[in-house]
Amino acid sequence: MNIHEHQAKKILQTFGAPIAAGVAITSLDQAKSAIASLPGPVWVVKSQIHAGGRGKGKFKELGADAKGGVRVSFSAGEALANAVEMFGKTLVTQQTGPIGKAVNQLYVEDGADIDRELYLSILVDRETGKTSFVASTEGGMDIETVAHDTPELIHSVGINASAGCTDADAATLADAFKLEGQPANRAWRFSRIFTKPLSARI
Repeated sequence: MNIHEHQAKKILQTFGAPIAAGVAITSLDQAKSAIASLPGPVWVVKSQIHAGGRGKGKFKELGADAKGGVRVSFSAGEALANAVEMFGKTLVTQQTGPIGKAVNQLYVEDGADIDRELYLSILVDRETGKTSFVASTEGGMDIETVAHDTPELIHSVGINASAGCTDADAATLADAFKLEGQPANRAWRFSRIFTKPLSARI
């Protein structure tokens, strides 16, 4: 199943996950009002295509020095300029191949004062058949490089479907992220929400 980032975040929000405010747009006519609806002073303009690596991607129609498909903007004017430059262009990432994908949707999101970036994904491990959390303190745009160069920094926690995410699983994730106190408690709460035991779902 392919869904865009803004769609995935709406799903997470229904489970109580804290999600930054954002607006998806499907035409440039919507860009100015979308930007104005967010408080700033930082806006993030994100290409919405079904591929990873958007931030490090390159647009075919723009020069080699142009920014990628995810851009941090420090004024409403800069956010609008980024939206205009990105919309309708062809974004090439490691996952699209050289043909790239047309950017026909953008997601304008309220920016944040980031202390540190963490990486977390939930996927089905094809080797074990289990739902697994994949976690790393090395978040951001270079997780593929981390996996290749320093795989010991990536932690995988397989979840037993009949038990769901146990206290031990949640503690392992908190340790992988080096979380303590309230952040560790929040990580525990949300990991339990997203991986309920199979018996609780049927």
